[in-house]
Amino acid sequence: MTPQPDTTETEHHPGIPVGLSSASVWPQPARAAFEMAADLGFDGVEVMVWADAVSQDVAALHRLSREHGVPILAVHSPCLLITQRVWSPEPEERLRRAVMAAADLGASTVVVHPPFRWQRRYAEGFSELVGSLEETSGIRVAVENMFPIRPPNRLNRLRGGKSGGLSAFTPSPDPTEVGYGSYTLDLSHAAAAHVDAIELYKRMQDRLAHVHLADGTGAPRDEHLVPGHGSQPCAEVCELLAADGFAGSVVLEVNSRKARNQQERAALLAEALVFARLHLQAPGRPRAG
Repeated sequence: MTPQPDTTETEHHPGIPVGLSSASVWPQPARAAFEMAADLGFDGVEVMVWADAVSQDVAALHRLSREHGVPILAVHSPCLLITQRVWSPEPEERLRRAVMAAADLGASTVVVHPPFRWQRRYAEGFSELVGSLEETSGIRVAVENMFPIRPPNRLNRLRGGKSGGLSAFTPSPDPTEVGYGSYTLDLSHAAAAHVDAIELYKRMQDRLAHVHLADGTGAPRDEHLVPGHGSQPCAEVCELLAADGFAGSVVLEVNSRKARNQQERAALLAEALVFARLHLQAPGRPRAG
């Protein structure tokens, strides 16, 4: 039996929606994310569009959403290295398709990464494309903070302890250095980038549309740990979101690949959901538990 989170104090409170990313159940398909979101009591799902055929099929996603009674909060555009030919080999077309899918599915947000360095034409027109798609669709096209590739700790120490690295993104893995209409804040990416997540939140605050809640230790990789299992200020960020009246969604994008079975995966995701609901309560509201 799937463990249920104890949300006695928050289940009827409208609050900030807490969703489950379909990336959190990988390598299982999108269907599993809808099933688990419904079982555990998440407020919705973020669909990561990738090789899974269902994730690319708007009609199939509609059916899953209706079948499980779970709304789709966001669509993650196929902009990973492994999804460079999903929908189209052209990144502009992939982003347009993601926005169209979000509109058809009733999602308010599309998550997109900054362009890769080798996507020169796409990069040159990226700001204009994002702004135009937001204006014409009414969908928030929220550019996500990423991270550079950093050397291992030993090599890093030999270089004087500098935390810089080689960025695959242009002009920067930090979208606030460019300035966009909407942002996605990813706390695991902030950890990998050695960026102060609170300061990044403050830079994004007025245009923050979406949050990927996960933890990290500062290792030179994207860890996506369950919140509270790393060194990131996950609780503090959630409390700031509640205090500031954040109007977007918080999505758990955690790594459950090491779960040995469905019960272990469900327990990890239930723990993450309890953490989010606990710390996203409005100021002055009694804490659950």
